[in-house]
Amino acid sequence: MEIEILRLDNFGRGIAYYNDKICFIENSYPDEIVEFKIINEKKKYIEGKTTKIIKKSTYRIISKCPYSNICGGCNLQEYEYVKENEFKEEKIKQLVEKNLHINNIVKNTVYEQSNNYRNKIILHGNNNTLGLYKNKTYEIIDIDECLISNKKINKIIKILKKIDNIEEVLIRTSNDEKEVLVNIKNEIKNYKELEKKCTVLIINNKLITSKNKIITNIGDKKYYLSSNSFFQINEILTEKLFEKVREYVKIIKPNNVLDLYCGTGSFGIYISDIVNNIVGVDYNKSNIEDAIDNNKLNNINNIKYICSKVEDVIEKLKDYDLIIVDPPRAGLDKKSIKNILEINSKNIIYISCDPNTLVRDLKILSEKYIIKEITPFNMFPRTYHCESIAVLERK
Repeated sequence: MEIEILRLDNFGRGIAYYNDKICFIENSYPDEIVEFKIINEKKKYIEGKTTKIIKKSTYRIISKCPYSNICGGCNLQEYEYVKENEFKEEKIKQLVEKNLHINNIVKNTVYEQSNNYRNKIILHGNNNTLGLYKNKTYEIIDIDECLISNKKINKIIKILKKIDNIEEVLIRTSNDEKEVLVNIKNEIKNYKELEKKCTVLIINNKLITSKNKIITNIGDKKYYLSSNSFFQINEILTEKLFEKVREYVKIIKPNNVLDLYCGTGSFGIYISDIVNNIVGVDYNKSNIEDAIDNNKLNNINNIKYICSKVEDVIEKLKDYDLIIVDPPRAGLDKKSIKNILEINSKNIIYISCDPNTLVRDLKILSEKYIIKEITPFNMFPRTYHCESIAVLERK
């Protein structure tokens, strides 16, 4: 079956039409003609996978990654990087125009290099195989390196490949790649070479090294990271993202800031010297513990933290002139949005890792707020994911 690919969908799949149904075709790009096989057919749409490229897009490139279209992590490895950034920017523009009926508020995408940017990876093991899951399965693809992970992580992977019996391993580095945390599930032997390369080594919940956290930098601020802490994974672009938030805060000039889904306190700490008071909220105990330690690490005394789900405490939080929200991909729940509207702060800065849930939430918030601008950040190159910052001002 041959079809012509017209454009990309929000998940980086080619869109085409076959038998009057819309088709979403993996491993295909605009202006290509491909043969495909049907993976899943529903009443209104078809999901398929390219089996042969009849006419290749001028923007298709040869991927340097030997696991492209196998592991499922990087569905845009074979697309020119400039076009990838254009695709992500256009995706947000279309979502905004369609759902919010606003034009000309999406700024140019901010991006850096496309590979060796990740400071964290999780690998899975089975029968002395160590690697990543094959797309949409639990089958493990044995890998020697991950092209989007930083060079230090790939050096650690080479050492791990010599060790048998690893069930799962998390590798995390500081942004300058000087410190390394490795957390391995299952009992292993012969880890002495690995221990020499690690700042923190945890094996089957047992701490092997004297340190249990690493320290990373963003600008002139330092942050502790433990095994379970949430933190931005792009070691190269993160500082630009944080600087953009800081730039907005300087313009807004708030006194009291509410930092929801604060993680390890990263955004609050980064702006702490230009505001009076900050309250951070996060449900993850490990995140809050790290956030408190990060305050001490940076000699900050104007941030307090609440360890709770946002929806469980937000009714009690009042009198803030700026709210910063950095929710998970699912976005804001209905109760939190309702209470954010009732707090009625002068401004909101919304950091989003999913344009679909961002636009959904902005539509509700636009009852009381003007959406001033949205800036896309390509924090996840070679994937369909895109981060963005939206700035809102009370009507």
